[in-house]
Formats: sequence, C-alpha cells, structure tokens
Amino acid sequence: MLTPQDCVLVIVDVQGKLAQIMHQAEAMTSKLETLIKAAELFEIPIVWLEQLPDKLGSTSQNLQTLLSPKHHPIAKAHFSAWHCEAFREAMSSHDRKQVLMTGIETHVCVYQTCRDLLDNDFEVNVVVDGVSSRTAENKQLGIQMMTQYGAKVTNSESLLFELQQHASGERFKALLKMIK
Repeated sequence: MLTPQDCVLVIVDVQGKLAQIMHQAEAMTSKLETLIKAAELFEIPIVWLEQLPDKLGSTSQNLQTLLSPKHHPIAKAHFSAWHCEAFREAMSSHDRKQVLMTGIETHVCVYQTCRDLLDNDFEVNVVVDGVSSRTAENKQLGIQMMTQYGAKVTNSESLLFELQQHASGERFKALLKMIK
C-alpha cells in the first residue's frame, strides 16, 4: 500500500512545444496539476526534471507556476534521470522508496528513468493518466515495458484515495475538491 510518508512524486520533462503535442496533452496536464496540488496536501516531496531546457524549453507554464514557489527543476541531458547526479542526490535526500512516476515521453525518458529506479531498489508506481507520448501506441508500449520490468500502475484518482485511506477529515474534504 502506498503511504504519503514513503512517496516521492517525480515529474519528467513536461516541457515546451513537445508537451503540447503529446497524446491527450490537456488531460495529462490537468492530472499533473491535481497531482502537484495533492502532493502538497499530503506533504509528498516533488522531484521535477527538465530535459535540455535550453533546447527544449522550460516546463509548461501552468505546471511551472504550481511548482516554482517551492521546487526547482533539475536539468538533465540523459534520457534516464538516474545518470544525473542532482537527481540521485534529490532521491537520496528524501529517503523515500515509493516513486510516483509521471511525465513524458512514456516510452523514452519515463521508461528509462523507471528502469534505473527499479534497478536501484525503488518501487515505481506509474500514474498512467499522468504520463504520455506523442502517440497512444507509444504511451501504451512504455507502460507495458515498465510493468514487464516490475513497475506497478495506478491512475491519479486511485492513487489519491489510496494515499488518503479514509473518508473523513479536512484533508479528505480538500482532496474531494481537487478530484471534482
């Protein structure tokens, strides 16, 4: 079972024009907005990645607005974030082993980062409505490759109710507002 105190939310490369041409880009971005707000609600750390931001552009503006007051992007050049020392340090500093994996592209950067995290004893939970690729086929293939390698899958609503665990309290009321 996922617990807030054991989780970290990883957001991979939702940047520039590329983010806009993802399969169901608006729906994915909306789910990511909800996940960012929920991470704050549950006090889950966020690790935010950007692939070659000087070439691909910065994170989508609406996500950047939610993230930037408290978080700073980690720039990377490899497809897998694991090859970036700042990413490994961030993951180590949070000392949490349950990764909530989101971002683009599912079959490239998300997949390769997932594999490296699994190889380094993290439990990866791919939030399927929080990832995308340019085509539905590549998104599905990326999810399939990650699950074959040992990742688990969830969606944003299942994840948030799993983290909440009970239908009462102020956090539950706030969570319901985010989901609706």
